[in-house]
Amino acid sequence: MGKSERTRERLAETALELFERQGFEQTTVGQIAAAAGVTEMTFFRHFPAKHQVLFEDPYDALIADAVAAQPGGSAPLRRAAGGLRQAWSRVPEPDGDVVRRRVRIVAGTPSLRGEMWRNNSETERLVAEQLVRDGARPLPAKAAAAAVLAAVTAALLEWSVGEDAPLGDAVLTALETVEGGGNE
Repeated sequence: MGKSERTRERLAETALELFERQGFEQTTVGQIAAAAGVTEMTFFRHFPAKHQVLFEDPYDALIADAVAAQPGGSAPLRRAAGGLRQAWSRVPEPDGDVVRRRVRIVAGTPSLRGEMWRNNSETERLVAEQLVRDGARPLPAKAAAAAVLAAVTAALLEWSVGEDAPLGDAVLTALETVEGGGNE
């Protein structure tokens, strides 16, 4: 790991600690930078805004590709859910502690809920566009993408308040529910 990655990691961990101790709104970029031993300019080189520490989502392209790989002719909802399931199976289970801490901070900060939905909207758009490219009508494609992303978000939020179950189990339960198979 290079110096830049170590600095980014230190900034992210410091920010999480301060957000948990002081609250997101009460924590300034200056406090994060000082506690991490860097300048505010260094913080902004790694994160364009304070909330970006909490919203890293490198999976959009993987999800769109997995949706595209779903069997043609299936309903948009089945393709979207299947694509997310396939994408999830291709990535290692994330560091549960760090992800759980991030999601808890977002869940407990009303001003970040909107940012969470804005962050999801790009994934939702890519999934819907892929479904349309594969022959779905725009409204069913958008509705399917929105339903699947809402289910995954609900899974994240519910998982964040638990302690034991892997995130993957929560995501798969949410996808099964959207597809009509989950009833517990």
